[in-house]
Amino acid sequence: MSCLRDPPSHDGVRAAVAYSEQSAALAIRLKYGSRLGVAELMARHMQRFVRSCPDSTIIVPVPLHRTRLWSRGFNQSVLIGRCLSLAQDIPMYTDIISRKRATPPLRAMSAKERRKTVKGAFVLSTRNQHHVANNTIFLVDDVYTSGATANACAALLKSAGARQVVVLCWARVLPKSDQI
Repeated sequence: MSCLRDPPSHDGVRAAVAYSEQSAALAIRLKYGSRLGVAELMARHMQRFVRSCPDSTIIVPVPLHRTRLWSRGFNQSVLIGRCLSLAQDIPMYTDIISRKRATPPLRAMSAKERRKTVKGAFVLSTRNQHHVANNTIFLVDDVYTSGATANACAALLKSAGARQVVVLCWARVLPKSDQI
């Protein structure tokens, strides 16, 4: 298994659903259709993973580059994270990681291309970095595909002293051998 030869930077992935035609349709409605209420639906299904978390837990959404944020008008990971934060009373920080370099959409890329594309795209912000040390971090995203984005963000959070980084997402793309 490749994950044993090259372990991820994060400490696990918790996905509400497996990526499918139906789960993708919801993610697309949120991301590209501006159906912002879908974020609350996704968060409700993700809440089961955060119900019994330690007090030293924070939520950090995966950031968008400012040009993508300006064109879309919102960050879907922030919307999902905000719903989780409010429902579970867990602090959320949107300015711990930033995307310093714009990247093209990753959806048509292989895992190797994705890793290369996001390498160096993220940076730790010093403003709220002190909230990371010795804490459990829920890194929130909408879809976990290859893990390239999550690994890049988790590596930064771990370098800032995070005790644990758990990726929390709406849908996870499963390798063909894992699908039923």
